[in-house]
Amino acid sequence: MTCIAVRCPHCHSDQIVTRGTTARGTQRHLCQNAACAKGRFLLDDRHRGCVPEVKHTIMDMSLTASGVRDTARVLPISADIVRNARRKKDTALESVHTALLCTLHPEEVTVDIERASEAEREERWSCVRHTHHPRWLWHAMDQQTGKVLASVFGRRKEEVFLTLPALLEPCGLPHDSPDTWGASTRHLDPEQHTASTRSTQKIARQHLT
Repeated sequence: MTCIAVRCPHCHSDQIVTRGTTARGTQRHLCQNAACAKGRFLLDDRHRGCVPEVKHTIMDMSLTASGVRDTARVLPISADIVRNARRKKDTALESVHTALLCTLHPEEVTVDIERASEAEREERWSCVRHTHHPRWLWHAMDQQTGKVLASVFGRRKEEVFLTLPALLEPCGLPHDSPDTWGASTRHLDPEQHTASTRSTQKIARQHLT
């Protein structure tokens, strides 16, 4: 006969008794420690988001600047579980980040500024409650780094589209590649802009992803 020592995953007490089974037949356990915050637990918990070790891993990955989707893919759990765990620990994360920022001195921080050489432009759309009310998002992305340089959101009208070139003027781009929409060919200088779908493959790939 093999005996397995069962300890509470919350308070690590060994004062454990069985407490029936779930609808799926999984054995429930009850912690008899009066100081335990949870009491009931499952050794074989199919909902990984409820496991304390997973919650600790979520917070550790948050402190190392891992995104919600990255954390959900690595663990693996749903992105909603990651968001809920982070939301419950917002105060703890804020205190850690604030303490870290206090240790940084502006004179010791090195800022690396790189000028974008060429940009890609494209738009994508969605609807607000009804397909008769579409909204469009135009944005420009640096072709080398993939970072968004500027974006405009609104209806698919030329006056909305023309605000994007104004936002890109401080970047001093020598050349960019918009899509083949009519406003791009009518209002942009053909010597500085190449309207072609072959030149917007990176930003189109990001939209599909």
